[in-house]
Amino acid sequence: MKYDKKLTNRLRRVEGQIRGLVKMMERDQSCRDVVTQMSAVRNAVDKTIGLVVSENLQQCLIQPQNEEEREQLIQEAMDLLIKSRK
Repeated sequence: MKYDKKLTNRLRRVEGQIRGLVKMMERDQSCRDVVTQMSAVRNAVDKTIGLVVSENLQQCLIQPQNEEEREQLIQEAMDLLIKSRK
């Protein structure tokens, strides 16, 4: 799968958020602020997972395949979504 530049940019922002989190912890900032930022990171990663799986699913449906292969690829994409929510 070819990954869109927007997706890699999203992960770079998450990377920056995590670096910020480490600094917050090193500065002994409040638990509330740290957890709030962690939640933002988790949400950003969850959104990115959804976009990656969605893009993969679209590519699976566009590329010519037989019905059995298509169903298998769709099931794999759905399994990825379910796995990402555990």
